[in-house]
Amino acid sequence: MQLTIILALITVVAMVVAVLTKPYVKIFKFNIGLYWIVCFIGAFFMLITGCIDISTVISGITANTSVNPLKILTLFLSMTLISIYLGDSGFFDYLANSVFMKSKGGGYKLFFILYAVVSVLTVFTSNDIIILTFTPPICIFAKKAKISPFPYLFGEFIAANTWSMALIVGNPTNVYLAQSAGVNFLEYLSVMALPGLIGGLTSLAILLLVFRRQLAKPMGNESDTLQPEKSKVRIFKTPMIVAIVHLVLAIILLAIADVIMVEMYLICLVLAITLTLFNIVYDLIKVYSCKGALLSIKKAPYELVPFVLSMFVIVLALKENGVTELIAKTTITNTKLDCITFGFLSTFSANLLNNIPMSVLFDKIINGQNLYAVYGAIIGSNIGAFLTPVGALAGIMWSKILKNYEVNLSFRKFMLYGSTVAIPTLLLSVLTLAIVV
Repeated sequence: MQLTIILALITVVAMVVAVLTKPYVKIFKFNIGLYWIVCFIGAFFMLITGCIDISTVISGITANTSVNPLKILTLFLSMTLISIYLGDSGFFDYLANSVFMKSKGGGYKLFFILYAVVSVLTVFTSNDIIILTFTPPICIFAKKAKISPFPYLFGEFIAANTWSMALIVGNPTNVYLAQSAGVNFLEYLSVMALPGLIGGLTSLAILLLVFRRQLAKPMGNESDTLQPEKSKVRIFKTPMIVAIVHLVLAIILLAIADVIMVEMYLICLVLAITLTLFNIVYDLIKVYSCKGALLSIKKAPYELVPFVLSMFVIVLALKENGVTELIAKTTITNTKLDCITFGFLSTFSANLLNNIPMSVLFDKIINGQNLYAVYGAIIGSNIGAFLTPVGALAGIMWSKILKNYEVNLSFRKFMLYGSTVAIPTLLLSVLTLAIVV
């Protein structure tokens, strides 16, 4: 047990250091995530030192259960791919453009519209894709308008990582933890709708309070000239409509998955494949090349696969050596208090491990037996994303984009703004959960 704990701790510390110092390294022409390489090395040492044997790993990865990591990854990547196709059709760019067109130079108006659009989109699509799409135009707009980008950047980032807990597909951590307890789409919605709403409204209120002075400042001298031009947004109408239809179908079929007796990952996989085939055929007919569809496929976050599988091996080793059982005995009470306990534990653990590995670990601790703890951990896995940049992959990607646009966001500033919003949002969300569940 001691060797397993030591190796796990070394891996976690090394991963956090990698995230905070150099999350990506350039190898040839590719940017490779150093954080997942560290986790892969940690998992490798777990195997060669005998902390866990390969047969146990293979059994865990191939087990015919709802929390099979391959199924979870398939579901998440498939939904992400649908969102990518939707984005590449110009849908998100059009919405981002429309947000700025309708702001009319008003800071508060822009903030409210941006927060509302991101909140709605992140419920039904991938929060990572929303962040990647909306962050660049915010940076460009703020520079032109000679205003601070932080109210709008944090509004976007926090909205994307708060409202994502409303639906089971809003975050891969939702899927992982909910599936471990056998929670279906509609059951999840019935419990998490109100905590998600309260969390979203709380974060909005705090953001308005924190950034009230910056939002009140005028945007440059001639605000109308700051608006993006409609002609700059390229819309591909047919691919957009088909992608929207696929997204709507995914939500509907996921909601009735138990009725039609089809696993959620299969629904998402089939829809992702049919949408991919459509885009390939469409490109071949229109431009005699499928390069566009292939570029869309390349945009999916495939580094999530080695990252999740490596952490799965490490957590499985902890379970096999009795570590997760020991943690469970000291934390689980099987009362509503677990909503609060695991809400806070998961939030802070996500900022030591990252929210996806944290979910893998908490799945083994809870073992699908305690819904209070499961839902509490789900809330923490979402809200923990804006406590520090370590909390989620979205935070790592977001920080990288900001550097590319010369927006100076230090770790201290991220944590100052993030924790100011995260703590009260978390508290009210878990208290609401304790009432609902």
